[in-house]
Amino acid sequence: MNMHKAIILVGGPSRGTRFRPLSLNIPKPLFPVAGHPIIWHHLEALSKIEGLKEVLLIGFYEDSIFQRFIDDATREFPKINIRYFREYQSLGTAGGIYHFRDEIQRGDPKQIFVLNADVACSFPLKEMMEFHNTHQGLCTILGTKVAREAAKRYGYLVAKPESNEVLHYVEKPESFISDLISCGIYLFNCDIFNEMKNAMENKQHRVDRDPLVTTDDDKLRLEQDLLRSLAESKKLYVYVTTDFWRQIKTASSAVPANALYLEQYLKTNPDRLLKNEQGGPTIVGCVYKHPTAFVDPSAKIGPNVTIGPRVVVGKGVRIKDSIILDNVEIKANSCILHSVIGWDSKIGTWARVEGTPVTNEETVITQNGVKVQSITILANEVMVKDEIIIRNCIVLPHKELRSNCHNEVLM
Repeated sequence: MNMHKAIILVGGPSRGTRFRPLSLNIPKPLFPVAGHPIIWHHLEALSKIEGLKEVLLIGFYEDSIFQRFIDDATREFPKINIRYFREYQSLGTAGGIYHFRDEIQRGDPKQIFVLNADVACSFPLKEMMEFHNTHQGLCTILGTKVAREAAKRYGYLVAKPESNEVLHYVEKPESFISDLISCGIYLFNCDIFNEMKNAMENKQHRVDRDPLVTTDDDKLRLEQDLLRSLAESKKLYVYVTTDFWRQIKTASSAVPANALYLEQYLKTNPDRLLKNEQGGPTIVGCVYKHPTAFVDPSAKIGPNVTIGPRVVVGKGVRIKDSIILDNVEIKANSCILHSVIGWDSKIGTWARVEGTPVTNEETVITQNGVKVQSITILANEVMVKDEIIIRNCIVLPHKELRSNCHNEVLM
């Protein structure tokens, strides 16, 4: 059995700024989507790979931050040894992998999966592996096709149609070149460490030749420093998925990612979803409820709703396309649409909290001084008084909202 290992790149606190205000409470990789931390979904997919015994989380958060998650995940996925390795500073997307190369190569694994933490995906890892074993390349990258106008936000690929060998890899181009993009999920042979060593030496040579060149000496970027040269040396291939994939960059993008995972549960684990039962609430489409949450039988929930631990949903409440986090109380006859309701928040009676569905993944929150239409996000411990309407707002922690608010960022 070929032994595999996996690495999940979790980044660090300075990387979660676009995920505010939700990342003020919890690092983005641990934010719950469809009832589980974002990277739990990665682990669930990896746990199905035969011979995969170890997953390393690499980032520059404090060690303690992932400890509870690792303890819980180790109980849930007992076959996998899960460990966290902390970079002394941000080393770049490949720098951490290179820095911890001895640990990664311990036990002589044949192949290594590398997954970015900030994606929601069906993770077709077995299919990637089968494809990888048919070619002579060093790396298989998971690719997907996106709408032409979205392509420039990602690393794009140009591949040979018959063999899927990647001819060009360019990170976030200025102009449109291809609708095939990188999903941020890779499978490498272990020879990749020689390529990384060469890439590091090349960077150093550039600095030695011209002292005015400022390269981040200790930063090795997977995309620019490694994948591009692999494509040039004909060692990079792409496995194209038509299944779901979405980047989780901003706090708003958690809501569509939540919907994608709930729809996947419907296909793969329908028992995780709430069903319509006599004497229970009305359920529309896919809804996940934590066992400790209470939903009044007269409420109507769904589609695409996750209700977290110890939440209380009152009489006649309507919730759709939303994530309700731990210990939230939603009082009678309130309505929550296209929103994230933060930990320990309270929504009064007959209140309405509403956002606008996100179609594209823009990170702009305000334009010309006006907040753009988006998912509404209440951070932790926000109180919305009775009969108040909150529409298209981002609300920072510990706020009490006594009057209607539209299109605002409430500090």
